[in-house]
Amino acid sequence: MTPPQTPSIAGVYEVCIGVQKPIPQIQYWEQFGYRIGQVGDLANEVAKRLYGINSALQSIRLFHQDADHGLIRLMVWEHPVNQGLGMDSMKVKGNRWATTLTDDVLNVLNHAEEAEAAGYPIRYTPSYWEVIYKREGKISPFVDPTVGVREIMLLQPLTRQILFERFNYTLPHYGKINPSSLLRASQITHMGAIVQDDSKQTLRFYEEVLGLLRVRDDAVTTYDSSAAARQFFDLQPGEQIIVTAFDDPRSSKSDLQAARSGRLYIVRLPDSIELADRYDRSRPGCLGLSLYTYRVRSLETYFERVKASAASAVTDMAGNEFGERSFSFVAPDGYFWTLIEG
Repeated sequence: MTPPQTPSIAGVYEVCIGVQKPIPQIQYWEQFGYRIGQVGDLANEVAKRLYGINSALQSIRLFHQDADHGLIRLMVWEHPVNQGLGMDSMKVKGNRWATTLTDDVLNVLNHAEEAEAAGYPIRYTPSYWEVIYKREGKISPFVDPTVGVREIMLLQPLTRQILFERFNYTLPHYGKINPSSLLRASQITHMGAIVQDDSKQTLRFYEEVLGLLRVRDDAVTTYDSSAAARQFFDLQPGEQIIVTAFDDPRSSKSDLQAARSGRLYIVRLPDSIELADRYDRSRPGCLGLSLYTYRVRSLETYFERVKASAASAVTDMAGNEFGERSFSFVAPDGYFWTLIEG
């Protein structure tokens, strides 16, 4: 008899993108170092049971070197339900975005400017310098090394991305660049979601039910403290965002060098701010970024945990497009998730 598996979870496994024509998206993500890994199909009735969408589905899983997280799944819906989040504001409930490490962020910016000049639908920001890890004492420009990141935001009809380049620090388990890719990029390193919850009660689900490691909590960024956040999230004077991060449990709260990619960033805006609700454009069946997945061991354990939690719309377990046992649910914060046995 096979011994029961110990329940475990890693970083966010996939970013799922609803598409109608997969070839352009395959070609796009190849420039970030991805390649076709698996292809699978679901009939209408199974897609409805697992994702709540009465549409035939073909999915293409894109791999990135030897990464076991930060993969991409292109979900080709026969009958998509809407156009998704598109290039609308990042300051909405239901927003999703994917962040990627590059060692040449200006190269990405060059391509964005060329795309705009050619008439492609695109929104992007300048590159912003952000000091991520504060150092003690006064820093002398042109004398001391600068430690931080330079980052840009890039919105297109089917993709919502932040790209960043590191300067003068390394994290060995947080993104592995494919040096042969045109845009010299890693797998997706972290994924984001916007919520409103001053009580923080919905955040407990990720820690207590899914078993993720809360590595960063209540990190406040204000309109005045970050030009990047101000533009990325359309902050107005006096507004702020509050970030909580959930990691693969193998990461660490105290050892920076043990940090692992696959991180989930929950960005909270205060309940007092009026935010549009876009959850209906950020779930399976929609075009664009519409689903995140986790791969877990002992799927039955997670199934029972989720059913006993404040999650809603928990489906039965079923084989997904790739023949993997899976189930889906809506987390207490309103985001649709799928867990995969692996």
